[in-house]
Amino acid sequence: MRQNAHDAIRTQVMWNRLISVVEEQAQSLLRTAFGAVAREAGDLSAGVYDLNGAMLAQAVTGTPGHVNTMANAVVHFLERYPVETLKPGDVLVSNDPWMGTGHLFDFVVVTPAFYDGKAIGLFASTCHVIDVGGVGFSADATSIYEEGTLVPHMYLRREGQLNEDLLSVILANTRNPVEVRGDLMSLISANDTGVNRLVEMMEEFQIDGLDDLAAHILETSKAATQKAIREVPDGVYHYDLPLDGYESPITIKTELRVEGDQITIDLSGSSPASNYGINSPRTYSQAYVVFGLKAVIAPDVPNNAGSLGCFDLISEPGTCVDPVSPSPVTARHVIGQMLPDAVFGCLAQALPNRVQAESAGSIWVLAMASAHGHALPSELKDTSRFNVMNVAIGGIGGRPGKDGLNAMAFPSGVGSIPVEITESQCPLWFKRKRILRDSGGKGKYRGGHGQVIEVANREAAPFTISAATFDRLQNAASGREGGEPGALGKAYLGSGPALKGKGIHLVPAGDSLVVELPGGGGFGHPDEKEQKNGD
Repeated sequence: MRQNAHDAIRTQVMWNRLISVVEEQAQSLLRTAFGAVAREAGDLSAGVYDLNGAMLAQAVTGTPGHVNTMANAVVHFLERYPVETLKPGDVLVSNDPWMGTGHLFDFVVVTPAFYDGKAIGLFASTCHVIDVGGVGFSADATSIYEEGTLVPHMYLRREGQLNEDLLSVILANTRNPVEVRGDLMSLISANDTGVNRLVEMMEEFQIDGLDDLAAHILETSKAATQKAIREVPDGVYHYDLPLDGYESPITIKTELRVEGDQITIDLSGSSPASNYGINSPRTYSQAYVVFGLKAVIAPDVPNNAGSLGCFDLISEPGTCVDPVSPSPVTARHVIGQMLPDAVFGCLAQALPNRVQAESAGSIWVLAMASAHGHALPSELKDTSRFNVMNVAIGGIGGRPGKDGLNAMAFPSGVGSIPVEITESQCPLWFKRKRILRDSGGKGKYRGGHGQVIEVANREAAPFTISAATFDRLQNAASGREGGEPGALGKAYLGSGPALKGKGIHLVPAGDSLVVELPGGGGFGHPDEKEQKNGD
């Protein structure tokens, strides 16, 4: 039914207010999280859902891999704990990769919201915790059982009482119990913040439910997305994206089918699942496929169940983009965060001169630890034991009308962790961290530059680096519309020897780790480059 002007304005104000509710939810998590990956890099997400588990709104703060996976995650909780069985003060939790965000390091926490004794909606949040046991943040495990502690859908809090038994199991299986407990408490607090702000909103607008607002949000978003899809020429488009892989190279095979107001992406024929933990569960693959499509086709349409439902994914179980349990998946973003570039390869054929060049893709997680278990005890006598994580970021591809951004995570959306934070947690120090000039591909609009980072140990002891997420060491980011590829990534010791991508490497005492992040591809032929002052 068509709204009159007054009702339309009121609905828009309530929609804006709902966005502010979930943004405050996310900011609560960001400001109280204990782990640096969540607190400093913003590797988290928050959102509000209707009673059927459909996502209505997401916070601006967060990452696509969390937001879009959580869009499908809440329904799995409701299958096990129907809304009518939940009570005020309840909180549910799980880190199941196939029904959550793709790996064990992300706990999804769901809290029901009540108003006048009636359930009105659900809040969900997630963040990356630093350690869940197992082999740690490494792709070296060969099954999910080796990767850490899997928590099925359970109560984390029941009618206000924490499930201390569950917490004791989680904390007994992590190398960083203080940070992990702190992050779990922050997730609970964030959802409580969302619930409280939603109740205040409902009192202010004198409404007793979200049904009408939810229907408007989802229907409007769906219609806007369908309209944007109709602007894309019907057809079938193909693109193959090569990746370094682990034990062997990987190819992501992509077919894009545009039919009227619906788009289907088919990843069938992609390489088989790896024996190691770089596989991307379907939920994570879908998250980044849809992100790539929306980024080009409908970037201004809100992300919710209405807009996301306009994109279908076909995948083949047993492939690296749809591994079946118990396949290892810890470093799933090595493949998952490359999927937007695969999608862009198809879209560039349908929408020439409108799609950016390829980017560095998956962020390089610098998971560094003391060498206990990897070196002789005599080499580690009287030295510190530590387990820390930092983030290294490459360049974004050149864009239509603009150069690519330097050292900017895409498509992840996470930020950097200040080196001072990592240095305060362990004896490591960053000898240098700066933009790697000339690493962006040449073009009318050059690709974004990567960065070079060098890390050493202040103590006279070796340390380890997990190279699980290092990719584009053999396959550079391609240019677009005649642009040149970006520079390959590199990893090596300060003394010279190169390090392979993936695997765990020992950095000897007195030596250092050096990583050079890949650059983004250039856009447009370099001969067409506009005359500008500087680069």
